[in-house]
This record gives sequence, structure tokens and C-alpha cells, in this order.
Amino acid sequence: MLGACLALGVISCTAETSFVSVKDGSFVKDGKPYRYVGTNFWYGPILASDGQGGDMDRLVSELDQLHALGIDNLRVLVGADGPDGVFSRVKPTLQKAPGVYNDTLLVGLDRFLVELGKRNMQAVLYMNNSWEWSGGYGQYLEWATGEKALIPLEAGYWPFMQQMRKFQTCKEAQELFYNHVRTIVGRTNSLTGKPYKEDPAIFAWQIGNEPRCFSSEKEIQDGFIGWLTEAARIIKELDPNHLLSTGSEGEWGCENDPALLERVCSIPGIDYMTIHIWPYNWSWARPESLVEDLPQAIAKTEAYIGLHTALAQKLGQPIVCEEFGYPRDGFSPSQEARTQGRDGYYRYLFSQVGKTLQGVNFWGWSGFAQPLHEQWESGDPYTGDPAQEAQGLNGVYCTDTTIEIIKEAIDNLYQ
Repeated sequence: MLGACLALGVISCTAETSFVSVKDGSFVKDGKPYRYVGTNFWYGPILASDGQGGDMDRLVSELDQLHALGIDNLRVLVGADGPDGVFSRVKPTLQKAPGVYNDTLLVGLDRFLVELGKRNMQAVLYMNNSWEWSGGYGQYLEWATGEKALIPLEAGYWPFMQQMRKFQTCKEAQELFYNHVRTIVGRTNSLTGKPYKEDPAIFAWQIGNEPRCFSSEKEIQDGFIGWLTEAARIIKELDPNHLLSTGSEGEWGCENDPALLERVCSIPGIDYMTIHIWPYNWSWARPESLVEDLPQAIAKTEAYIGLHTALAQKLGQPIVCEEFGYPRDGFSPSQEARTQGRDGYYRYLFSQVGKTLQGVNFWGWSGFAQPLHEQWESGDPYTGDPAQEAQGLNGVYCTDTTIEIIKEAIDNLYQ
């Protein structure tokens, strides 16, 4: 085992990394093929802020640890939407009301990008969410219509999803989101004076986390494609330098409809295909048999990746599995619980980088966090598991044996 964490050196690199492009279905950086093993680090900009939740000492330690591992691609939430104090929502939030921002968190986002630049690391920045934990669709609908956004853990997932489908045809809610996109993508870093569009610390913009239409009806699906298309147009118009992705789960997030998946991936301006894979959530592995069900989970994962390969080749797009998780053994959130099942699952997915996949981002990085409660409460340290999930269940700590699997994969990335 590597121990509690890797030995950390002083970060002294100053050379900026380059913009990444796509050529012949693969990522290219500095004229060479580029692939990566990365992570989800949704709370990074909050740590970088001076206000509630800010912890620069921890941020520096986490980024140094990730850099020492060789992880240089982080998938990050720009910020949550809506008022603070909503059960299961990220706290603090960035956009308190339409166009009204927590300036401390905006500076935190600026500072986060500066810290990434010091380490030649890059972020995928996503700006919306199908799910309630960052406000997402529901908050924009509430702002536009006055209808209170439902919380799945309170109202149930079926009523929640039926409400979220309304976003696909609510022009007022969509326009509020477009305004948010314009604010963030068009931003100039307050600490460096550099426009975001010129910052190589950004790997890609992403329209949202797991955008879904929640319907098989043509009108709803047309509306879904319509707002994604308009968001993509705005982003590319403001910033032609960076890559763009949708944040889709793939076929699972497209009503298991291959035709809808192709429409999503064919939106003008989309540079690469994203997929997400959750074996437990998708009933590929039972909570009481996570180790025993690992072969089945891997077989279904292989098939799911295969579903997307032909389309990616047709469109000339790289595939990134940018979100995947596997619970701790025994389905225990305890930091002391073993990760035999997870380690095996990670090892398989990492082996696909350079073959079927051009990159992966595991969910998610918990690093040095020491959770105080199983369900996150205000003032608790942030982990890879957002507020609505058991803290520690899917997150990777510095003390986990999973660290060895990650390091091994990065060491062999181009072999």
C-alpha cells in the first residue's frame, strides 16, 4: 500500500498546459495523443473561496496529492443554483436568484483555476444538472414558473422526474439558464485578468450533469434537443477555444433510445461523447454482494461501452467515461470499510483507456476529508459524495487501497 498519501513535493511548475483538441476521434495535446485517468472534484471552487466552506489549506493539499498521483483532469461543478438551506442541496450556492451571484464563490472559481494552472491540471466545468443536489432543472423551473421544485428523497423520484420534464419546453426557464451560461463562459478571471476563454486550465465546458429529457414523447425530446443545441451554440460563440460536451450518461440517460442518443451526440459544437456508468444504481450489482457480482458488473460495463463505440467512430468523437462509481464492500459508507469490489471495477475501467475510451473520471475524490455524519450537514467537510448521498459510500480517500489502482493505471497510461 502507498500509505496515507503520496509524498508531496513543492509545486514549482510554471509552464502552462495547452488547449486540447480532437483529431481523428482522439484527443490531441501539444501535437501528441492525450488520454487521462481523472476524477470528479465537484466542490473544488468552494474550497478555493474565502467564505462558507472555504478551506485553502485543504484545497492545496488535495491538488498537490492529485498532482503527485498524476491526475490532471478534474470534473467540477461551476456552482449550485438557488437559495441556501434546501435539504440535499450543495451549500453554499453560487447563483442565489436569477443573475444574482455569490461573488465570494465566483472568486473561488477564479482562484481554483489559478491553482490548477500552477500544476498543469485542467477542469471540465459543468453548468446545469438534471438532479436536485445542485438546484438544476428544478430551480430554473421554480424561478420561471413559481412551482416549488420537488426533492426526490421527500417526494419520490417518479414525481420528481415528471416535474423535471417540464424544463424541456419551458422557454422562460431555459432563458434563465442561457443567461447563466453567458455569465460564466464570458467571465474574466478577477485574479489574473485573463478571460476564461483564454485559460488552458479549462479542459472543456459541459452543458450539464446528466442532462435527461425524462420522456419518450416527441415534443419533449424535441424541446430537449432544442435547448441543448442553443446552449452549445452560445458556449461555442463565446469560447471557440475549448472543447464542449453535453455531460450525458449515454444511452441510459437517453431513455435507452439509440436514436435520441445520436441526436444528443450530433448537436453542432459537441466535440466528444460522454458516458456514465453506475453498476449498483443500475442493478448490475447487489448491495450485499458487491464483490461476488463484480464479474457481472464488468460484463455489463463492457457491453455498455460497446453500445457507444460505433456511434463515436461514426461521429469522429472520443469517448470519456467521466462518471462511474462502485460502493464500498458491504455497501458501507464507513471510511474503514474495504474496497475490494471497487478496486476490481476500477482496474477494469482503467484498462479501457487507450482502447475503447480516451479518458475516465471516477466519482469521486474525497481525499483528506473526515466525514462527521453519514448524511452531510452544513459545516461538515466535503467529500466526493454530494449532500443527498451517504458520505464515503462512493468517495475515494487517500487511505483507500484504490489509490494504488489509480497510480498503477496512470503509470501505464501510454504503454
